[in-house]
Amino acid sequence: MTTTIAVRPDSGRHRNGSRRGPTHAVARGTWPFLLPAIVASLALVVVPLFFTLWLSVSDARPDGSNHGWVGFANFAQMLADPVFWQSIRVTGFLFITCLIIETVVGILLGYLLSLDVPGRVFMQSLILIPAITAPVAIGLLWSLIFDPTLGAANEILRAIGIGPVPWLGDPAVAPWALVIVDAWQWTPFMALLVSAGIRNLPEEPFEAAAVDGASRWRTALFVGLPMLLPVITVAMLLRTVDLIRFFDSAFVMTQGGPVNSTNTLNILAYREAFMNQHGSYSAAIQVSLLLLVVLVACGFMWLRKKTRYDA
Repeated sequence: MTTTIAVRPDSGRHRNGSRRGPTHAVARGTWPFLLPAIVASLALVVVPLFFTLWLSVSDARPDGSNHGWVGFANFAQMLADPVFWQSIRVTGFLFITCLIIETVVGILLGYLLSLDVPGRVFMQSLILIPAITAPVAIGLLWSLIFDPTLGAANEILRAIGIGPVPWLGDPAVAPWALVIVDAWQWTPFMALLVSAGIRNLPEEPFEAAAVDGASRWRTALFVGLPMLLPVITVAMLLRTVDLIRFFDSAFVMTQGGPVNSTNTLNILAYREAFMNQHGSYSAAIQVSLLLLVVLVACGFMWLRKKTRYDA
């Protein structure tokens, strides 16, 4: 009687018993597809970053020459510059004020957008138009609205019995004008993120709160809001990165004036590089801005981990 022994193909296990999957083969096969992205990242991110770092510790001249290493002289000049500290205050004011307004109003508007009412999808598409419009066009549009003689803003104020306001000409008012523009442009973006988060919340906690007799406001405040915190944190993080780099619409509207009252760090760096021809000093300002963005982003990532909700 002949015994036939079936030989099984290699089960993919090493001699030590561990399974050898196709991970390495797949990884080798994906390198040709990842290579263009890696080269583009090096060319567009890593190389400019190291070049900026080199400029910040060297002495670049307007004629294109560079007199070499100067250490931290540019950073010492930056820390002794009162305009730099004023730009820090302006950037902080715009960041904190815009973020609070856009978050609070975005949550309220996001709740309204999450309701199943006729025309909800159309309204979501409509309010997103400011966020997808070019910031330069936004700046030009609001410059016309804030025009002291023919602008619609002062015409509305006159209609309700309030005198004209020098929106972009008063150092005390101009930062608030930028807050209005940014809130108008980006609050709908926050609202759409919050609306999507609300519509994906589980139903069971709300049903349990209703059974316990909790009112709708208490349910929203003590049940819905804690579950929504991770979504709100991500939305705030996305807006934080843009708000700290506040530049385009503000530069179109005010160029940092009047009297440096809207001179953010980005505008200051631009003016030093392209108007005053101080390339190395501008690079030092941009490095400080990069460190500020990384620091705030890390803070929000830590907050996101603390507020993570597992359904």
